[in-house]
Amino acid sequence: MDERLVVTGMGTINPLGHHVEETWQRVVQGQSGVGPITLFDASHLEVRIACEVKAYNAEDYMPVKEARRRDRFEQFAIVAAKEAIDQAGLRGAYPPHRVGVIISSAIGGLNALVDTFLTLKSAGPRRISPFAIPMLMANGAAGLVAIEYGFQGPALSINSACASGIDAIGIAWAMLKSGWLDAVVAGASEATITEVGIATFDRLGALSRCNEDYHTTPRPFDLNRDGLVMGEGAAVLVIERERDARMRGAQVFAEIAAYASTADAYHITAPDADGAGGARAMQEALKRAGLSISEIDYINAHGTATQLNDLSETRAIKAVFGDRSMHIPISSTKSMTGHLMGATGALETIFCVLVLRDQVIPPTINYQTPDPECDLDYVPNFCRHSAVRVAMNNAFGFGGHNAVLIVKAVDGLLSDS
Repeated sequence: MDERLVVTGMGTINPLGHHVEETWQRVVQGQSGVGPITLFDASHLEVRIACEVKAYNAEDYMPVKEARRRDRFEQFAIVAAKEAIDQAGLRGAYPPHRVGVIISSAIGGLNALVDTFLTLKSAGPRRISPFAIPMLMANGAAGLVAIEYGFQGPALSINSACASGIDAIGIAWAMLKSGWLDAVVAGASEATITEVGIATFDRLGALSRCNEDYHTTPRPFDLNRDGLVMGEGAAVLVIERERDARMRGAQVFAEIAAYASTADAYHITAPDADGAGGARAMQEALKRAGLSISEIDYINAHGTATQLNDLSETRAIKAVFGDRSMHIPISSTKSMTGHLMGATGALETIFCVLVLRDQVIPPTINYQTPDPECDLDYVPNFCRHSAVRVAMNNAFGFGGHNAVLIVKAVDGLLSDS
């Protein structure tokens, strides 16, 4: 089916805000979500900073009993899904069996898993919560959203590490293209800021240790980058066919024009140094969208601020775009939100949609010292107003997963500003 697939609803909760518009304003302003860890006592760890969701109280969004039965990542998914579904007016728009839910998570209920082990050790098996399994399973968020709204199509969680969010949207795109469904609630959620989460990622050498100067980190593509900052949150989009959306009077924000996914088949945590897998994913996405390299106006980079990723991604972009790579604005919004693990790709897809809407490109903050090997236009430190009709979103994950989305403006919907 060749009908355009469009975004009609968006929702998020993340380190910069509890809603899409609040988040976007802070991104455009170049605000940082990094701060000292408050969710647990991190004083004994080498890393004591993270991008936490601020001022969050689950009981503001759901009944107390339900909040207690849901892991933090599941709570975030419910919050983001509600905003997206309400904006799209999706309730009752289609037969329940024609609406799917694909909400991914790279890790799942890490809080619940840790709490369960601690309870088992300290108090014995009879003190373990009977809700432990529903709280820790990675498909819990998708299942709960489907239950909450009565959506009876496929309810799935795609686990592909940091590519999970884009893969959720991409699989939704493929299902809609096939005619299987009429609409999909797609995105991802993550809540890994725990003692175990921080300690294990630091043991890999992936985390920034700028505990005192946390306002200067993370530093994607900067010569002195020293690692990512762990974030948390959720991002969800509603995707449907343009014809159906317009017939029912839904607002159309942008088109999901193409999706592609590849594997490096190289290393479980390190990217292929020359970025070959990521390059193939970008090339395949361009082919499926029927676009040339000259038509990409903006790239939201994976841009984790690790030494290996930033160099590999830069090489991949150069391999695909050649000389044009020097003229494409590229930004890593992880410099502000931190790395939401599996959820980041979904959040950054929302950012791409908003770039198209407002014609403003978010910055890569904390960029101070150019890296001779990372020498592209990373939109340093301040947003930039620019004409953007087509945006590309990259996500590359442990396991060698590479996922790419292309998002296009829909005619007549560009901002006049």
